[in-house]
Amino acid sequence: MLEHFSECYFDLSGPILCPVLGSITPLFIPNSSIRLIRLIGLCVSLITFLYPPVPRIQFDPSTANSQFVESLRWLPYENIHLYMGIDGLSLFFVILTTFLIPICISVGWSGMRSFGKEYITAFLIREFLMIAVSCMLDPLLFYVLSESVPIPMLKIKAAYQFFLYTLLGSVFMLLAILLILLQTGTTDLQILLTTEFSERRQILLWIAFFASFAVKVPMVPVHIWLPEAHVEAPTAGSVILAGILLKLGTYGFLRFSIPMFPEATLCFTPFIYTLSAIAIIYTSLTTLRQIDLKKIIAYSSVAHMNLVTIGMFSRAAAVRSPILSYGHTSKAKTCVPGGIGGSILLMLSHGLVSSALFLCVGVLYDRHKTRLVRYYGGLVSTMPNFSTIFFFFTLANMSLPGTSSFIGEFLILVGAFQRNSLVATLAALGMILGAAYSLWLYNRVVSGNLKPDFLYKFSDLNGREVSIFLPFLCNMANFIERNQQRKEIFSGNGGRLRVKHLGTTKGKRKPLFISSFAQQLDLVHAGTPFEEKLSLERASCIRSPPVDIDGIRDEPLSEAKESKPRKNYRPC
Repeated sequence: MLEHFSECYFDLSGPILCPVLGSITPLFIPNSSIRLIRLIGLCVSLITFLYPPVPRIQFDPSTANSQFVESLRWLPYENIHLYMGIDGLSLFFVILTTFLIPICISVGWSGMRSFGKEYITAFLIREFLMIAVSCMLDPLLFYVLSESVPIPMLKIKAAYQFFLYTLLGSVFMLLAILLILLQTGTTDLQILLTTEFSERRQILLWIAFFASFAVKVPMVPVHIWLPEAHVEAPTAGSVILAGILLKLGTYGFLRFSIPMFPEATLCFTPFIYTLSAIAIIYTSLTTLRQIDLKKIIAYSSVAHMNLVTIGMFSRAAAVRSPILSYGHTSKAKTCVPGGIGGSILLMLSHGLVSSALFLCVGVLYDRHKTRLVRYYGGLVSTMPNFSTIFFFFTLANMSLPGTSSFIGEFLILVGAFQRNSLVATLAALGMILGAAYSLWLYNRVVSGNLKPDFLYKFSDLNGREVSIFLPFLCNMANFIERNQQRKEIFSGNGGRLRVKHLGTTKGKRKPLFISSFAQQLDLVHAGTPFEEKLSLERASCIRSPPVDIDGIRDEPLSEAKESKPRKNYRPC
């Protein structure tokens, strides 16, 4: 046990404890040594960023279980532990978090003269919380940490608004976790994934979890807090909010709601489709009427995250009896979860693209002290380097083929069309509207005539700003290179969802599994009338013939081919 703990401590606790130690160090340094405080914060964040490749190299892609697991007792109860581990999904988000924090510290490099100590401490504490949330395999601690992340970020008005929205949903989630604890006696995710809840209990628990995750996505009508939060937050705060915090809701759906409550997920899929389709169309049309640069990108983020929810639930509904859990086996051949895989890719791409767009807005605001679109125009003649970078990120935001966002949205649409063509059509219409407001924004800011009455400082990007944008360009180019070199992004192997690694290892391609939430797509345990009633209905969801589009192959379950589904099937 001690040997296992030491191994886990080296592999997993390093990137978690490093920001904690780094946040304590500036407290012993006087405020006059602002340069030393900034260097300490940047070095700690870079060390934390360079640490995740260690478990990434040691990551075993042949297993779908969580790896580098660490379990510590933090309450005087036998079955309640601090339970952490990483799989492919967690590893991606840990790397994304550690990638964005050094950039946020560099963004505020020249503006932290007065509150440099507080600035560095707040961002390092937030990095610790976000890494811990990604690695947490306990619903109770996930709830505590996820609710603690946004505390040191927003101003008073936006903070109150965000608090009121999250409080309503979080209370229901806390009650649901306590109810699960009373029923099962534990909050261990591996045990909960093998626990059978009745259909009525699943519906109640699913609604409680949904109330919390819907605010964090955000979904209509609880999305109003996001534009206000972006307007009030500084540039670095907007980068963290768009790049990481918006993923907590969709991450919660993938980690907890879909695998723990599969029957309720199947029943509420039409409801999720309706809310997501409304949000995509509504926020896309609203974006066309905005005049604030940050609000334009904020509403665009709402549309993209609701497209992510469509992808997640399209695959969750299309696969018969989607038990995404540990310890179950099935002889049936499973499907390649393209909708879920596309959602994950779009989340990662959106974390890069939206963060870069907010950095572009920050560059303009630092020079001209305004975010109103009507005051800009003709910047291509005075800021050519900025205009080129802004154009590249604009193309990525509209998911142009060849950019990092395209493959994710393409897979989502493929999965959505297999499930519901109307929802997929509305999602595609939202993508068209996204191209409209993206091109409109770029045209108003970069093209046209200069307005010297308002724009008085026409300096292009300096060396520090170029060094900030360069990692985004390299990572997005890495996305593009992978899409061109790999014909098969996803492939099924033992019912697991696999995402192939970007690079090579000694000439061999190294696969990376996203395993915990989609480890196995099994049949629901037979025996209850509710499951017997839905057995043929779920089989009809996957009756479509195999699809092979650019190496993405979707094959129906072998048992489903032999079954005879009812005609005119309608979802629950």
